Amino acid sequence: MDMKDKFISIFEENIQRDGSTELLNWLKKSDFFTAPASTKYHLSREGGLCEHSIHVYERLLNYVTREMIDVSAETIAICGLLHDVCKVDFYKTELRNAKDEYGQWVKVPYYTVEDKLPYGHGEKSVYIVSGFMRLSREEAMAIRWHMGSFDDSVRGGSYTLNNAFERYPLSLMLHIADLEATYLDEKE
Repeated sequence: MDMKDKFISIFEENIQRDGSTELLNWLKKSDFFTAPASTKYHLSREGGLCEHSIHVYERLLNYVTREMIDVSAETIAICGLLHDVCKVDFYKTELRNAKDEYGQWVKVPYYTVEDKLPYGHGEKSVYIVSGFMRLSREEAMAIRWHMGSFDDSVRGGSYTLNNAFERYPLSLMLHIADLEATYLDEKE
């Protein structure tokens, strides 16, 4: 099973909320399944975003199960699979000059960012998902704060981030799952 089919299978098995079918159809029409996860850091390749989302889902599922936290399968799937929908239609491919193995200059593709909706990272994902289906407060907080202190809005520390992690443990768990997926599962 390829990553797109795996993502769709997990989504359809676990997410039954009103609006979920429309959200999945929107993802299928977007570049979600072909976009990279980043420009150069992790899974900077076609399909990287979908693959990363599955890794985060699997890490979050394992974490919640191990810690015996009372979180529904639907909530785990929503947070894990959809935390980075802010990256839909976010990357574009450009060409630059680089030397090939023979020392000749050739044009090579690379990813750049074209942010058409500059609304932040986690909050943009919450905004997009909420346009299709209602999120619980816990889900919205987890998705909003999944970047932890790597988010530009909390440089130097944030009482708001601490408050979110204390009040909504799923926020911390999603952040950890995202870090583990990025730095342990997606080493290139």
